[in-house]
Amino acid sequence: MAKLFYRLQRFLRRTQFVFLFLAAAYLMAGSVVLLQRSGFALQAGSRGTSSFLPVPSLGTLTKGAVLDSGMVVSGNKLDSQALVSRLDGPLNGEVLGRRNGPRWLTSRNLEIRQLRRRWFHSLMTEQEPRVERKVVKRKVKHKGTYVGCFLDDSKERALKGTVFYDFRKMTSSLCQDTCSESGYLFAGLEYGAECYCGNRIAAPKTREEDCNLDCKGEKGSVCGGVGRLSVFKVEDLHPGTKTYRNVHYRGCFRRPKNSTAAFPVRAIQLNLTWESCIDLCNDKELPLAVLGRPGCYCGYTSTHFTLHEKAGEQHCGGTANTSDVTSDVTSDVTTRLPGDENYVMVYQTPVKDTRCTERTFLAEKSQTLVALSSFPGAGNTWVRHLIELATGYYTGSYYFDGTLYNKGFKGEKDYWKSGRTICVKTHESGKREIEMYDSAILLIRNPYNSLMAEFNRKCAGHLGYASEQHWKSKEWPDFVSSYASWWASHVLDWIKFGRRLLVIHYEELKRELFPRLRDIVSFLNVTVSDEHLLCVESNQDGNFKRTGAKLRDFDPFTAEMKSLIDGYIKTVDDALRNSNFTGLPGEYVPR
Repeated sequence: MAKLFYRLQRFLRRTQFVFLFLAAAYLMAGSVVLLQRSGFALQAGSRGTSSFLPVPSLGTLTKGAVLDSGMVVSGNKLDSQALVSRLDGPLNGEVLGRRNGPRWLTSRNLEIRQLRRRWFHSLMTEQEPRVERKVVKRKVKHKGTYVGCFLDDSKERALKGTVFYDFRKMTSSLCQDTCSESGYLFAGLEYGAECYCGNRIAAPKTREEDCNLDCKGEKGSVCGGVGRLSVFKVEDLHPGTKTYRNVHYRGCFRRPKNSTAAFPVRAIQLNLTWESCIDLCNDKELPLAVLGRPGCYCGYTSTHFTLHEKAGEQHCGGTANTSDVTSDVTSDVTTRLPGDENYVMVYQTPVKDTRCTERTFLAEKSQTLVALSSFPGAGNTWVRHLIELATGYYTGSYYFDGTLYNKGFKGEKDYWKSGRTICVKTHESGKREIEMYDSAILLIRNPYNSLMAEFNRKCAGHLGYASEQHWKSKEWPDFVSSYASWWASHVLDWIKFGRRLLVIHYEELKRELFPRLRDIVSFLNVTVSDEHLLCVESNQDGNFKRTGAKLRDFDPFTAEMKSLIDGYIKTVDDALRNSNFTGLPGEYVPR
């Protein structure tokens, strides 16, 4: 019996050491995985290389060429899962060696993964600097006249004009200035971060204590409450200084057959002028002012009046081909009256078409995960804006961008797999990342424009432009060398591994917005009316158009860069056609 206890004691002692060893091995393995996922990967021979690695032009790869990894180029197709290979010698008699050695594109190699990590890091560090929270509560003097606290309902807004959000910097003055610039009489603030404009208040007053939330950008200043609107009457512009800089001339159009159905407001004026017509429609909170003999009409775009087919300017008393959708109304072409009674002149007032601006999260969790996939700089944010307006549902994101969230993309903060958003933004590629999604909208943009847009974002944020110094620095050629291959590999991977794809070309979406929007909402299995899509078309710009000094007549691409990018364009175009998709638009090349 004593012998048995002795053996049991020895076994237990050994077992303790085994458990200790296994625990240590488990912790070490976990640490290694954590480091790898954090981007701490070492490369042999990477000493002294720049942060952007050069890649070769696809034009130098010919049919039958064998890379040093044993990969064969067959026709115009190349497996995008192949590893990157260094080519230090000639390829088919052509010398390709460079300082770091040319590389073929791929999406699963270590360098592209590091490139994506650097891009994601730059996205996260782009956020605005933190503001000290030590703010003394104070009463802030408002520039306008405070009217009171009003009820507000998402289905029946108190103010029915322009809406914008800023979950970080909203102030009473910012809201009032925005509404005043847009030609509205009243500005209302809600939830501390939402601004609403209008020319009349369509809701009853409530208790002042219900408006109890501070403005996000100005502590001590009240910006409404939950379902409550703090309303101000904005400062009036002096009649002598009144301008129409936010009014745009849309062009000359044939008068609709049923004017009564097309225009809810009509006024017959003896001394009709474009100024009086615009003022009338602005006061009625309607986005279109239509000038025709013998009167002024106000309304929306509709199936009766789509604004899809312009007429020649000669029908409205002007010169043909002189109309411009963004023309200022003070120009000569827009201050005349139409000569032919069968045609009308259309102006876009500062009033926003609000028939399609309400958005919410999905009421029930979606069983399918849809990606909105694109290369950075391809217009993903703009397309998200269009999808949210068209479907009425928020879009999500694989990342978190505080700048976008602060401007109203509320799905940005939602977990990307929550199932509460209509689709999810991603710039990822690779078999594992792609197969997480049940279907995807693949957005493709001309790589020349994509690279410039992403470089602008990298240097100056979502709404700025890179300076001349940035374009002339060494960073730009390094950026092109690395990111051009990512543009190609991104498309190739989604074509290869995507389960159900809708390919959308950015340029075609800009030219043919209405039919392409119809394709998108159909793909997302959402039913919307043509009237709703026409409203989206009227609000297509959103709040993320770049501002500031853009360098004009400037081509930052060298001949070597163009050769590199054109090779990638040819490969992607062939891959799309071989997979029964429409090829790239012809405008992509030549450059």
